[in-house]
Amino acid sequence: MDGEELGAEWGTYGGWGTGRGAAGMGNVPAAVKHCLSYEQLIQDYPWLSHKLQEAQSGAVHKYPEFVKVVEVGPRDGLQNEKEIVPTGVKIQLIDMLSETGLPVIEVTSFVSSKWVPQMADSDAVLRGITRSPQVKYPVLTPNVRGLEAAVAAGATEVAVFASASETFSQKNINCSIAESMERFEQVIGLAREAHINIRGYVSCALGCPYEGNMVPAKVTEVVKKLYGLGCYEVSLGDTIGVGTPGSMATLLESVLKEVPRQALGVHCHDTYGQALANILLALQMGISVVDSSVAGLGGCPYARGATGNVATEDVLYMLHGLGIKTGVDLSKVMDAGDFICKALNRKTGSKVAQACHRP
Repeated sequence: MDGEELGAEWGTYGGWGTGRGAAGMGNVPAAVKHCLSYEQLIQDYPWLSHKLQEAQSGAVHKYPEFVKVVEVGPRDGLQNEKEIVPTGVKIQLIDMLSETGLPVIEVTSFVSSKWVPQMADSDAVLRGITRSPQVKYPVLTPNVRGLEAAVAAGATEVAVFASASETFSQKNINCSIAESMERFEQVIGLAREAHINIRGYVSCALGCPYEGNMVPAKVTEVVKKLYGLGCYEVSLGDTIGVGTPGSMATLLESVLKEVPRQALGVHCHDTYGQALANILLALQMGISVVDSSVAGLGGCPYARGATGNVATEDVLYMLHGLGIKTGVDLSKVMDAGDFICKALNRKTGSKVAQACHRP
């Protein structure tokens, strides 16, 4: 008898799971009561307790059948590079990624070149790529000016970037959380008028380099606000990579009370080597959108030792190993990783690529 059959038997015999045990069996003979009592079954077969809990919960180790992988390497992965990456290299990287089956590739950021010099060629990059009809190409637009420039360059999807930390918000975008929401409300409103989809990011969702651990309720407020303003999807960013499966579970439990799981994604950095574990936990809780960066490019300039985003290659290897469909060709992603690592003259941050003797 397996766990599901035992679960059904519980219902048949008057709710054993309520703790009534043999006492709830009415006029069943004493010998049968002994054999069928919950307490006696557990005593005779200790392993049954775990199986019965699985049968009752119905949610143990259930993963999404399909996971949308959002590639953020061209924007989040390259924006902090000290040496300016040639525009042609960025375009070739994006074109290579477009051939992998990735459904979403974040292309660039329409921000002031004074603050992010690496993104000064955002217009040329967006205009220069060869677009696949199966791929979405969002760009970051933190203000109305950036949105207008993005639309003029042909953007069909944009993203806004809020923080769950007041201090980080001030240092990153020079305004408070409340002020950023007022700004984003205007950006989102204009984007919706232009029939452009908007994605939202919440940085420091699991920890801040200035404020430490974040209160899940506070993060939830920011996520709920972005979703309410019109973001079709909000990505929870572990900006400095300090999260663990425990803190991820606590955060998701809070957020899922206010925002539907289909509108949530996770964006994990691997500073402490916890990214894949955090993603696995999120999958178990029903999240089916994962941000990642080819070759593990990227990092947070405000966090010492931050080693960047989780590598797309490593995420795909794990997902495919779980039998989860992505529609992405891992080998082609590794080729793109090879290309950009050679262009940057560095080793890949992907464990999978390293194991396959990629640079």
